[in-house]
Amino acid sequence: MAKQKDKDSGRKLVAQNKRARYDYNILDTYECGIVLTGTEVKSLRQGRASIVDGYIHIDGGEAWMSNVHIPEYTQGTWTNHAARRKRKLLLHRDQIDKLEAKSQESSHTIVPLALYFKDGRAKIEIALAKGKKEYDKRQTLREKQDRREAEKVISAVRRRQRS
Repeated sequence: MAKQKDKDSGRKLVAQNKRARYDYNILDTYECGIVLTGTEVKSLRQGRASIVDGYIHIDGGEAWMSNVHIPEYTQGTWTNHAARRKRKLLLHRDQIDKLEAKSQESSHTIVPLALYFKDGRAKIEIALAKGKKEYDKRQTLREKQDRREAEKVISAVRRRQRS
């Protein structure tokens, strides 16, 4: 009897950008590979990275990730990498063209959402996003709070029914 592989099996999360979902409406997401050096991979395997300040831009028909902080590998020597260097992203040509066209529109940007290992390879989930206005952020918080309160009431009713 063969074991079935779970869809997300082999996925080890390294860093997540929770702030992006608060600041932006996510329109479309993509999974892409990253061109890394050896010490960057070792540092990521230790679970050390920050993608909060990161952004993606298209330059010369290639996707680049900037301002993502992967700290130097502690046991590295002269082969260590620069912590905030530009890193090339591996995407299909049609995906790059679509992202470039959409990011030219007003208030659209490309942001990193999650950095992880999938089956031993470093991947990043990026999103085409549109910036939220301040009132949109307040409304999102209000909806989240209302949902929490509704769940609280439902669980209280269920507890009373069991008693």
